[in-house]
Amino acid sequence: MSRFKGKLNGGLPEKLPEGECILWQGAPDWRSLARRAFRTNIVGIYFAVLIIWRIGGSLMAGHTLGYALASGLSSIALGTTVIGIFCMLSWLMARSTTYTITNRRVVITYGIALPKSVNLPFSRIDAADFRTHAEGTGDIALKLPAATRLSYLLLWPHVHAGVGGKTEPVLRCIEKPALVAEILATGLGNSIATTERATIIAQPTPADLAGIRAQAA
Repeated sequence: MSRFKGKLNGGLPEKLPEGECILWQGAPDWRSLARRAFRTNIVGIYFAVLIIWRIGGSLMAGHTLGYALASGLSSIALGTTVIGIFCMLSWLMARSTTYTITNRRVVITYGIALPKSVNLPFSRIDAADFRTHAEGTGDIALKLPAATRLSYLLLWPHVHAGVGGKTEPVLRCIEKPALVAEILATGLGNSIATTERATIIAQPTPADLAGIRAQAA
């Protein structure tokens, strides 16, 4: 995780090195982010119950309907303001976030006031969990090695608490999540295959071993 200054380069903190290319780029859907990160649906239900309770309590106290409705106006105004603020924050977060999958890594750039970047090479990703939501968006959580430590607060809302409370970076509330998961799986598979080929090539052949023994003798 790092901070950077200046403008993004195509949604990335810097230009990609030679040989690396972008497989997919996207951002959270702000409406889904508002529901999932700020729980605007639950907040709306809370204020709806509060408004009904205040109006009902006023009527039961013998007040007129007009007075009862007026008593609920403050709760209506407060609820509208809170949900509006959460929706605005979600829109700003989605607008300032870019998820990038290249043929070598996953990069999360985000931050409304202070841009930050999380660089996750494929070699540091153990697995990925894929989950869809009712509205059609989805999350892809990235499981990292046990020794990797990321700050939950600094990475929020692009984060989940995994097993044992371990921080897991997340491509959150993205559209067409199944397609993105397939792209990521293909990239990870190609990276593993490339690593295995490089390991095989690096291993000495029997002829090399014979030559080494002859030199040692």
